Amino acid sequence: MLAAAIFVLIAAASASTPLRAAELIMYDKAGCVWCTRWEREVGRLYERSPLAAEAPLRRMDIRDQRRSGVALGEPVYYTPTFVVADDDGVEIGRITGYRGPEAFWGELEALLAEGQR
Repeated sequence: MLAAAIFVLIAAASASTPLRAAELIMYDKAGCVWCTRWEREVGRLYERSPLAAEAPLRRMDIRDQRRSGVALGEPVYYTPTFVVADDDGVEIGRITGYRGPEAFWGELEALLAEGQR
């Protein structure tokens, strides 16, 4: 219920804010408990959020990060790691780990706002 309320607030805040991010890349791996939890608590909501239109989600196995086409600031070591990349495929910022839906939405909003500068 709280996640749904946060989703509505995110949707309202981002509806009027143009974003420069091209995509959100989720680096994960098979058997990652936190990746599964993110999928259950946020993943389905994300696909329907206004943020998905501005920064669509792409999942990558952590072992394939060199083939992701993203110029990472540093290698990804932990799953899940969410990287926001700009239109040129350059990392704007990242969220390492998953601490719950409230933290994820807040951190993502901050990254996307930073990408507007």
